[in-house]
Amino acid sequence: MSTSPIDAALDELADEFEMLGDWEERYRYVIELGKDLEPLTAEEHSEENKVRGCASQVWLVTEPQGDGTVRFRGDSDAHIVSGLIAVVLRLYSGAQAGDIAAFDASAAMARLGLSEALSSQRSNGLKSMVARIQRDAAALAA
Repeated sequence: MSTSPIDAALDELADEFEMLGDWEERYRYVIELGKDLEPLTAEEHSEENKVRGCASQVWLVTEPQGDGTVRFRGDSDAHIVSGLIAVVLRLYSGAQAGDIAAFDASAAMARLGLSEALSSQRSNGLKSMVARIQRDAAALAA
């Protein structure tokens, strides 16, 4: 049973991915998700927001909300990476900082099949994005 908004979002994504079948369809879907990302401003495309460890350019903006939840926004210069950002944002954006920091992202990516479907370079980039989100959330939860 789902206990947190993150678990509910993971269940929903897993169901969507399962309905799509093969990875070619899933890649197309991930790219489509990326096209719906809220654009970042020119100022937000800053060194401060840049995620280290990604082969592509990736920027993440962390916005603490008054109720203890955290909103994330992101962007990339690569279509598939924008889609991966969209997947990660669906999992984490709007969740409580403590839940984000404690969530097992590796298990989630394995459940979605991303671990084996991505090149090692993309996989490392995805891990860098998640690590940054969890680090920001842990700092806010402390």
